Amino acid sequence: MSAGEGLGIIDAHHHVWDLGVRDQDWITGPELAPIRRDFTTADLAPQARAAGVEATVLVQTVTVAEETPEFLALAERDPLVAAVVGWADLTRPDVADTLDRLRELPGGRHLVGVRHQVQGEPDPEWLLRDDVAGGLKALTAAGLVYDLVVLPHQLPACVRAAARHPELTFVLDHAGKPPVSTGELEPWASDVRALAALPNTVCKLSGLVTEADWKHWSVSGLRPYADTVLDAFGPERVMFGSDWPVCTLAASYAQVVEVAQELVGGPDADVFAGTARRVYLSRVGGRNSRT
Repeated sequence: MSAGEGLGIIDAHHHVWDLGVRDQDWITGPELAPIRRDFTTADLAPQARAAGVEATVLVQTVTVAEETPEFLALAERDPLVAAVVGWADLTRPDVADTLDRLRELPGGRHLVGVRHQVQGEPDPEWLLRDDVAGGLKALTAAGLVYDLVVLPHQLPACVRAAARHPELTFVLDHAGKPPVSTGELEPWASDVRALAALPNTVCKLSGLVTEADWKHWSVSGLRPYADTVLDAFGPERVMFGSDWPVCTLAASYAQVVEVAQELVGGPDADVFAGTARRVYLSRVGGRNSRT
């Protein structure tokens, strides 16, 4: 079955940005030059439709408070975007009030989770700080999920944080950014398995093509990492994400969908829709219990 044959896919991870509204200061250097331009849902929509995608989850890109309200308003007016993973400063003692205010905004019902750029934090145990723990408790109380964007060396802290907050669902973005370009599996694989052993964790099959060599990646090179994730979490706790437009550095949107299907062994109902529906879309419009 091809990517566009009515699979009803949910793309659980993509971005948009308008450089006229806000700079994306992480897009620097010649290698990233191809994505140093505006990307909108109008650009994404025809590609998503062609790939059989029926709904998406829009994920934060920068740690700027104004971005999340903009994303919520976009979700309210664009039928493609079903849910938003935004940003809030988890270290602030009033973060619970911030979450409440976000939900009261136009499109606030689409807020399903929060993400912070932990990968950029110099402290590998940032997630274990007392002030961050307060923010994670606020997310739990609000019925939201927490997306983890981390580097492999930060995975042990993810395991400890998820164990300390068993009522909060933790979603590992991009499979924890494994070292695909070098072909190494350890210690990434062991750390991913430790995280997967906790029932309140979920993993996105996303971002692998950009962790590989952008010009010379192969399905066979991605397979050990996808197999590790699928074996550790099981399809019912894995969800597909395109990571568009970042993925375009290495592959087209259609290629990313097709490669994910090949890695999974077909259009698995959980990986390509069910998990995202349970983890994210079920939270649209209000609170929801842990996955």
